Amino acid sequence: MKKILFAASEGNPFIKTGGLADVVGALPKYLDSKKFDVRVILPKYLCIPETDRKKLSKVTEFYADMPRGKEYIGIYKAKEDEITYYFIDNEYYFAGDNPYHEIFEDVNKFAFYSRAVLAALPEMDFCPDIIHCHDWQTALIPVFLKEFYKNNPFYQNMRTIITIHNQKFQGRWRIDDIENCRDLPENCRYKAMEAYHETNFLKAGILYADQVTTVSETYAQEIQFPAGGEGLEGVMRQASDKLSGIVNGIDYQEYNPMTDTKLAVPFGLRNITQKKKNKEALQKELGLRQDHSVMLIGMVSRMTEQKGFDLVNYVMEEMLNTMNIQVAVLGTGENRFEESFRYFASKYPDQISATVGYSEERAHRIYGGVDAFLMPSQFEPCGLSQLISMRYGTVPIVRETGGLKDTVEAYNEIWQTGTGFSFANYDAKEMLMIIRYAYDVFQNHPKEWRAMMKRCMKADHSWQNSAKKYEKMYLKLA
Repeated sequence: MKKILFAASEGNPFIKTGGLADVVGALPKYLDSKKFDVRVILPKYLCIPETDRKKLSKVTEFYADMPRGKEYIGIYKAKEDEITYYFIDNEYYFAGDNPYHEIFEDVNKFAFYSRAVLAALPEMDFCPDIIHCHDWQTALIPVFLKEFYKNNPFYQNMRTIITIHNQKFQGRWRIDDIENCRDLPENCRYKAMEAYHETNFLKAGILYADQVTTVSETYAQEIQFPAGGEGLEGVMRQASDKLSGIVNGIDYQEYNPMTDTKLAVPFGLRNITQKKKNKEALQKELGLRQDHSVMLIGMVSRMTEQKGFDLVNYVMEEMLNTMNIQVAVLGTGENRFEESFRYFASKYPDQISATVGYSEERAHRIYGGVDAFLMPSQFEPCGLSQLISMRYGTVPIVRETGGLKDTVEAYNEIWQTGTGFSFANYDAKEMLMIIRYAYDVFQNHPKEWRAMMKRCMKADHSWQNSAKKYEKMYLKLA
């Protein structure tokens, strides 16, 4: 049996700020437990909800040599869905009301975390064959493993994988100001870790890891070119022989319209007409005009330019004034977008609802109650919202980039195929044109729309297929 350790900065159900937590919380459950002993290690943040903190039991504590001197490391653990979770404790680094703070704090914090994970393994009595690292926060684990532990028999057979969930975030800061990296050899600090005169955690992880993955096949190609590489396209081409794209899945237990207690009315393929009752309940909850004939579009997202909110902002009034459309938005982000959507909601109270904040319950009700889901992302490594929306019979409208291109098949009215609508260029007018097309099908071709809803629900975006690809990679690498 191969031993796999997932190392990440967040993971469901203990701490979540985005899609990374969903992946870390779901993928281990779908790996074959007869072949793999999969465990997860996370920081023990002070902001983990008290109900979840009570689940943790202390394993041990010890002190490890680090650049600042002897550092305390506590190890806690808990079991959730038959998966063992470990937690690294040190309140100097992991206090605060949010897992992430200013980047100058976080680079040092996650450098400590990466060191602590490796130092804790013998104390945990767990010697993984593979450490699967996620994003820049854990990217130094392959670096510290090869620089500090290459002659230690306990660590010699360990291999590392780093998965890039979003290449835009790289862990960059001034080279000499990161305390927990100061004892690395100069040829590492000023060469492998350096990019554009700064330390770059992600670059180092890519170069030092034995395997690099990202979260869709298209994104694996995009990050090798300037438009998607975020300055690391040369590094990605250098690492192309060990780079692959494996699309994310979603947890079909958590997102199941037939058993989802957050919905007003459960429904499935056999009683898909019940979805209308969820639409009616959502309109009532959000204070929108209750009208089955209106096309209700949802967005559950960070309100940022990356997610295409500048495009939506540009055409919102034209959409609302020229089509029988309503919009339900949930999320937080850049102040300019939060304020603009508050403005639209006050000007068109019957047509648009903007919830600035986040509610898991409301998110489920939006996925289950809207007719279409809009994701016009500038770039999207994988995206989970389009997968969740399809699971609930909600038709996605997306830009053809990254995982959106890989998971949404464009509607073909001649062959009656497809699971959504898509547009190619990052252009507001092009987006509006495809929304008008979707609106026409919704209003004038209800039979075809209902067939597309069913194709969405039949599409398999569970973790089963992706888990098999990870299993194959683990066995080959170990």
